Amino acid sequence: MSQTGTSVLIADDHPVILKGFRTIMEDAGVETIHEATTIVEAYRSFYRLRPAVVIADLTFGDQGISGLSLIRRIRTLEGRTRILAFSMHDDPTIIARALESGATGYVLKDASTDEFLKAFDHVRIGKSYLDHEIALRVAMLNANVQPSPLASLTEREFQVLALLKDGHSYQGIADTLTMKYKTVVNLCSTIRQKLGARNFADLIRIALKAVS
Repeated sequence: MSQTGTSVLIADDHPVILKGFRTIMEDAGVETIHEATTIVEAYRSFYRLRPAVVIADLTFGDQGISGLSLIRRIRTLEGRTRILAFSMHDDPTIIARALESGATGYVLKDASTDEFLKAFDHVRIGKSYLDHEIALRVAMLNANVQPSPLASLTEREFQVLALLKDGHSYQGIADTLTMKYKTVVNLCSTIRQKLGARNFADLIRIALKAVS
């Protein structure tokens, strides 16, 4: 399918992935391709350029699943924008959160080039896209079949949990997310209660298992 005239913004903090995206998009006939490597740069680029399609990773550096907030802000600013979330996260709860935030489609980073282009073609014309297996897993969430322990967490709690998993201290999390130390402590206490963690070590164990 010809992509002539379609403008695309690719938001990912890995140079190799950005280069790969650009090559795939150019081979598919996309003429206007913009790149961003941070959440702030991505939002500013979108605000200034208003591309038709945004391809956004969910994880930027040590900021946890911050791509969810980017998707939500873009969708709030321009409801017609097509957004394809492209991530390593295959947890159905995270995928559902991305769709709830405003993603038009979701594809995993280990997908083939053909699958990625299929997802892009769907999203470009405003059609939703999920791999069949992923769609079934997301649907199972609503049927309460083996619900993920992450289901009850807010977006901010997701970010905190992901940073804990990566070995950040409370102060490190506070600095990364521009929060007060006490707020981080309170959030971690809330996360422990929601996930049924007995202590801090148990919370880390759950984080390592749940946030892959």
